[in-house]
Amino acid sequence: MYAEILQLIARLPERRPCTALPDRLAPLFHRLAGASTAAEAAATEDFIWSLWMTHPNRAAEHVLNLATNDIAARRFDIADTRLTRLLRSRPDFAEAWNKRATLYYLLGRDEECINDISRALELEPRHFGALAEFGEVCLAHGDNEAALFVFRATLRIHPHMEIVARNCRDLLNGDPA
Repeated sequence: MYAEILQLIARLPERRPCTALPDRLAPLFHRLAGASTAAEAAATEDFIWSLWMTHPNRAAEHVLNLATNDIAARRFDIADTRLTRLLRSRPDFAEAWNKRATLYYLLGRDEECINDISRALELEPRHFGALAEFGEVCLAHGDNEAALFVFRATLRIHPHMEIVARNCRDLLNGDPA
């Protein structure tokens, strides 16, 4: 799976997001890539996240919000149940895949995390959060070359992600995080 997701990331520039995602995202990603200040980038990033959290099915959106709150409150078993049920009924919900990947990352379930990151990126190839998380998994496994590749891909989408930029600098200077 590791090699497959790296191949998926290598093809991100040529891939298009799924049609279930709002069209309003495209100009936001353009604005994000060209943001001249950190404040402009942060405001644009916040708007992107708010759109990722939406879904045409309001019940699905509500479940995602509940699961997000469960993760924040460390009610991981409840979040897992909610997200798994949600993804069975709404497999096109990219942010639900990303949230479950985050949950699995927090639980140290790296293979499941990577599987869900892959699904999120299949649906939303611009998902800088999923990319950054995969880079962190690569770092944790000592694969600095893959981590640098993933972090660079992340920065092409969101050049203002300071922690990702710092990780790149550290890797290039031979000082992995």
